[in-house]
Amino acid sequence: MSTRSLLLAAGVVLAMSAVPLIGQDQEQPLFRSGTELVDLFVTVTDGNGRLVPDLTREDFTVFDDGNPQEIVLFENTVRPITVVVMLDTSISTTNVMDRIMGGAEQFLIRMLPGDRARVGAFNDKIEIVPPEFIGDRDLLIGELDGLDFGNDTRLHDAVAASLNSLQDIEGRRVILVLTDGQDSASRIGWRDVLRQAVAEEVMIYSIGLEVEYFDGARNRRTSPDRSLRRLAEETGGGYFELRETDELGATFTRVSQELHSQYVLGFTPTVRDGETHELAVRLKQRGMSARARRSYVAPSDP
Repeated sequence: MSTRSLLLAAGVVLAMSAVPLIGQDQEQPLFRSGTELVDLFVTVTDGNGRLVPDLTREDFTVFDDGNPQEIVLFENTVRPITVVVMLDTSISTTNVMDRIMGGAEQFLIRMLPGDRARVGAFNDKIEIVPPEFIGDRDLLIGELDGLDFGNDTRLHDAVAASLNSLQDIEGRRVILVLTDGQDSASRIGWRDVLRQAVAEEVMIYSIGLEVEYFDGARNRRTSPDRSLRRLAEETGGGYFELRETDELGATFTRVSQELHSQYVLGFTPTVRDGETHELAVRLKQRGMSARARRSYVAPSDP
């Protein structure tokens, strides 16, 4: 058996031991494009940052524009994800690219049955491969080796391209993006990207990595783009800022564990005005925190 096959087998075992067993999805309508429920995927952690797996419906309160809502859908099972793993391959990442790719591989080998992914790279260009979302972990890991390098950092354009690739996908949709610097060449602003992500109910996880590199004249240290935190927090994902590349593997693994350990809460919207509504999730037990998307666009009556 090859080293890659051994890693793949080990990753599946670790992933299955880190999350609840997959249960059969309930036949419940989900709110998207005018259907009946607003659904929230909620990450719960304790005071030490550990994931909390055993809460019940009664432990949560959901607010829509400050008004408590009846939770009519509650699940503590794993739903498959469709994810774009988008990596910064600009010139400043050259010296640490092996570790970035190794971290991304740790995420991909932890994909569960039903999960699908594509991988992408951005610099002065943007690419997403293969042409369709697939669940073949080995093929996806192989695609990492063919990603191109370039000069600039089109971060926001890359997230927008990832959103566009997910538009016709049903079910749970996620973007995982890593960059080591500031956006330097995008045609679209991060606020426009955020509005699209909120409207299309896509969760964004972001990793900001500080690295040192030589620009031809002197050594520089990168500073991750500030929009990374906002994109993650507003859409219910997580933001991780790293100063050391040896943290990458553990961080990609953590993202996988969170995505496969989230609660699903749903409520029926009472106001159908087509406007953006603020969302909040509160826990009744002290010492825990809940993270979910902060807004949704309500349906409008015809």
